[in-house]
Amino acid sequence: MSTDNQLVLDLRGVIELTTLSQSTIYAMAKKGEFPKQRRIGSNRVVWLRSEVVAWLEQKLAA
Repeated sequence: MSTDNQLVLDLRGVIELTTLSQSTIYAMAKKGEFPKQRRIGSNRVVWLRSEVVAWLEQKLAA
């Protein structure tokens, strides 16, 4: 799945983009160290691609 032109990412997209595991993403989010997920339906959450990319760029620059 290509994530280049998407406004939002599901969990699979976040994993693909960051190469982090699901458990790492949720653990970091719980500690406030990862962009916040957004609920867009009763059983659906997404992340804003721009926030995930900005977070990743910050990590790579450090």
